[in-house]
Amino acid sequence: VAKEEQGGAYLGIGPWAGAEAQAKKKKKTEEGEGAEGEEGEGVAERKGRTEEEDFDQLVERKRSHLLPPRHNRNTAAAAASSTFHGDAERDYQGRSWTAPPPGLRPDEDGDHPAYLPKRCIQTWSGHNKVNRVKWAPRYGHLLLSAGMDGKAKIWDAYKDKKCMRSYEGHSLGVKDVDWVPEGTHFLTTSFDRFIRLWDVETGAATQTFTNRKMAYCVRVHPEETNNFLAACSDNKIVQYDLRTGDVVQEYNYHLEAVNSVCYVDGNRRFISTSDDKKVLVWEWGLPVPMKYISEPDMFSIQSTALHPSGGFWVGQSMNNEVVVYQAKDKFKQVGRKAFRGLVNAGYAINMSFSPNGKFLASGDGEGRLMFYDFRSTKGVKRFRAHDGASADEGVCMDAQWHPLEPSWVASCGWDGKIKLWD
Repeated sequence: VAKEEQGGAYLGIGPWAGAEAQAKKKKKTEEGEGAEGEEGEGVAERKGRTEEEDFDQLVERKRSHLLPPRHNRNTAAAAASSTFHGDAERDYQGRSWTAPPPGLRPDEDGDHPAYLPKRCIQTWSGHNKVNRVKWAPRYGHLLLSAGMDGKAKIWDAYKDKKCMRSYEGHSLGVKDVDWVPEGTHFLTTSFDRFIRLWDVETGAATQTFTNRKMAYCVRVHPEETNNFLAACSDNKIVQYDLRTGDVVQEYNYHLEAVNSVCYVDGNRRFISTSDDKKVLVWEWGLPVPMKYISEPDMFSIQSTALHPSGGFWVGQSMNNEVVVYQAKDKFKQVGRKAFRGLVNAGYAINMSFSPNGKFLASGDGEGRLMFYDFRSTKGVKRFRAHDGASADEGVCMDAQWHPLEPSWVASCGWDGKIKLWD
């Protein structure tokens, strides 16, 4: 045993050894605090992790190998920038490049007929892999895309038919995007755990949101357009205010990461799906679920879409099916009605309905574009839309029906291409 002689006593042995060691440690601590001032100003920074960082590690301990790097006290969002690729931001009449063509009229009811596309009429390249595409609200004259290169891009579908502006503000790939209903701004969520609000016309990042968790899905409320929901990796749905950036409400009842949210029943409620293989129905603004759907034969649902009639919603179930549920009243599954024949296991593939609700369009894990008749659930058409050098590059991640054109469908894939079909 090491011995230290001080004042004729041996420290390190005997019953007083522990007390002496603690006294020395306390003395060193007091000396360090005394250097900061008598009033206790300027508390010394901890060398280890903060309490928030410890909590993040605790929450994600089972899924850390599946999630992007966690934030620490010094993590900041990437610098935001934007590049305009068009000829001029305003035409000779002073109209912005974001304005719809003069002869385009919105169809609010979606009563126009829909037809199945036959061929590819336009191919755009600009990303390495593309996760999502989404048409501009009402007119669909612009197409928004989210890429794994950390960029979002907007493409002109009518006039120039090229990339009009690029938005760079994420250090990792963009997972999901959503338009604000007015069409003047849009949201991006990325694997860098930041959510950003962008001005479409100027390209400025007007707001940045984060709760240090990964947001897999973002959806702006169709009526209360200053609020949006983020489905997060810490089992919560977080409601943010677009104007202030503050958290308005947290919906916490899932047991695993939340994959998607979908507004239903006249936007008074929304449903959430999670890796815990459950579906929850929530009242907007109330943090307690009103309906809890869980069956032994259910699989996790990765993405959702609402039928134009508002009476049903569909979800990409991980057993290679698209399941159908009621969107009001009892919110129960519609019998054995399901769309089969596609491969979606392992991918968060998105889908959409034709404006009249007759057809369902979906991507596929093998690069195919799938079309189904909603009433009969039969597959009416399929063809290979995306192909790559490897199996992962040949995934069709999204299929979005145009809000006005009867047979236009935009698709994107991990081959880095965006295609327009007619």
